[in-house]
Amino acid sequence: MVKKIGIDLGTTNLLICVDSEGVIVNEPSVIAIDQESKKCIAAGQDAKDMVGKTPKKLSTIFPLKDGVVADYEATDMMLAHFFKKCNLKKMFSKNEILICCPTNITSVERNAIRDCAYHAGAKKVYIEEEPKVAAVGAGLDIGQPMASFVLDMGGGTTDIAVISLGDIVCSASIKVAGNRLNKNIIDFMRIEKKISIGEMSAENIKIKIGCALQRDDVTTMSVSGRDLTSGLPVSVDVTSNEIAGCISNCLEEIVKACKTVLDVAPPELAADVMTRGLVITGGGALLKDLDELLRQELHIPVSIAEEPLNCVVNGCMKMLENL
Repeated sequence: MVKKIGIDLGTTNLLICVDSEGVIVNEPSVIAIDQESKKCIAAGQDAKDMVGKTPKKLSTIFPLKDGVVADYEATDMMLAHFFKKCNLKKMFSKNEILICCPTNITSVERNAIRDCAYHAGAKKVYIEEEPKVAAVGAGLDIGQPMASFVLDMGGGTTDIAVISLGDIVCSASIKVAGNRLNKNIIDFMRIEKKISIGEMSAENIKIKIGCALQRDDVTTMSVSGRDLTSGLPVSVDVTSNEIAGCISNCLEEIVKACKTVLDVAPPELAADVMTRGLVITGGGALLKDLDELLRQELHIPVSIAEEPLNCVVNGCMKMLENL
């Protein structure tokens, strides 16, 4: 029997679902490799726990960057690791894959994603654009002759699309998303607080006190890192409003991209957007006040999808039923 597999090959997280079993993998998109043997030591959460803490003979690699394959071999090893872990390897030669990618990627980037799936032994590979799949996973009926306006903010890219009659009418994809916010936080801590922190610490700050707007109820968090002057470990306090300020430029770029998509949307679909509004999916949907910021800037209803982190993989499962 042919098994149908859906893969959300994200910059930050890898999710794999099987048509008859649901989601079977939900792990960070990172792999740990032994530099001498060039073999995979760990992948997923086990590898993420090693980030920034490895000796010289080990390296941790994020094989995807900005939503596309940046390291082909590492991506191949990561997929092989999880296929073997989930007992998909033996049956994989008879399987069909639906794999998701950002909008507006080049043919070379699209082929790299397809090649990774075929190299693992897939019989047939389908590639769909993430905002379209996310819209399906969010429960939107994209087959109707009316606009579905979706913003899918992941780790590497933010994809914005207006969808009608089952396909994307107009879209934008920008390389401003969760990882870029982390970089801004790292830079802010280095310049303003005079301490050096790592990627994982920045991610933790974003999750705990990150917000899109200045708030009256300010939250404070203690952050540990290396003092840039003395070189010694030190802790400093940072507030939610300081984080809102340091990521504001990134959020402005996302707002601008939304306005660009609306500007080129056909008038009839723009009218639908006014009533149906925008749906936010992806990990970025969890950033506090992002929906309120977009509501203020775009002057349309804005809502956050249920299970925003799983919208793409849930959409995959629904689409697999129709393959």
